[in-house]
Amino acid sequence: MKLTHMRRYFPGLACCALFAWIATAGSPSHAAPQGQPLPNPLQSINEECTAFAFAPDGRIVFSVRRLFNKHKVLMQRDDIWIASADGKKRRIVDGEKLVTGPDDFSYTVRALRWSPDASRLTAELETRTMVNDQGETREGVATLLLDDGGREIKISGGDSTIPNGENAAWLDDGATVVYLLEAMKPRLLFTINTVRPVAGRGGPLVVNALYSAAAWDAQRHMGVAIERDAQLAYAPKVVLLDLIKQVRRVLVEIEGFAGGLTISPSGEKMAYFRDGEILEIREISKPEKATRVHVPFGNYQWSRDERRILIKRGPERRSDSLVWVRLADSEFTPILHELTFRDFMISPDGRRVGVMIPGKRNIVVYPLE
Repeated sequence: MKLTHMRRYFPGLACCALFAWIATAGSPSHAAPQGQPLPNPLQSINEECTAFAFAPDGRIVFSVRRLFNKHKVLMQRDDIWIASADGKKRRIVDGEKLVTGPDDFSYTVRALRWSPDASRLTAELETRTMVNDQGETREGVATLLLDDGGREIKISGGDSTIPNGENAAWLDDGATVVYLLEAMKPRLLFTINTVRPVAGRGGPLVVNALYSAAAWDAQRHMGVAIERDAQLAYAPKVVLLDLIKQVRRVLVEIEGFAGGLTISPSGEKMAYFRDGEILEIREISKPEKATRVHVPFGNYQWSRDERRILIKRGPERRSDSLVWVRLADSEFTPILHELTFRDFMISPDGRRVGVMIPGKRNIVVYPLE
């Protein structure tokens, strides 16, 4: 509502609003409440980032929004950078020069993931390709394979991308990539696939098997997945996957699955949302018994000791505050003064948390208690 309309319908309110705006216009857009300073950041990346990830050796890979004009068309192809703990940064991918499709190919990096030895990367790309002169586009997804120097890792007989591949990860053997392919739209069911770039393209991990979700433990060459039938008529099953031997074993049949499948840092536990308010945790060696924690649905990660989870409640791309949830009794403990963030990630050693600031999309790294 315009200020003149506010005066008309709410006498006096417009002046209050104006004074409030003047009072706050010069203040930081993302600051802690007065008298409660945030902890000193360990590292800051002052770029408009689209994704980031911690490496096991402490480095951070991050993508930066990159717009440019080509043939009078505005395109986006994000750059990819690596920052060391001392703050030094280097660009490993120049998005404008990256050739992974036709001239009118644009992409946004929506996820980055390191290999267990921190020598290779997967970059999940949200793609857009012009299909006609009227400006209509076709959207898709692809995974780009790189080393930590930015060199593309070619798949024998092809290029460095896995078309339609998502949730991709390098395994600890240094040769195998596991990933998902959509089998039922819109993103209801997937197949799990592997490829060894040196040997050429691979195929399904288990033939004729369909999954709602999968989570990888790349260091131990294993994964867990939620297996479903094609008609979604029967109860979901949790299966354990050996990603090298390419076999699966049914662990348990479950009553419901709403998303958020993860494996704990030790590889001994798994968790998923049973519905919008219950997180169900199971030991992989004793899958029949479930521990249920009451917590609103959201994006979460495990603490290193596996006694807590850090959660950002709500949809994945909506900003919200971060809260520790103690798994023993569902006790909530907000962190970083309940400020809101677009995204977050805990470092592999559990000692740091990186957050993405809403709007600016800068990345700030704080010590994690």
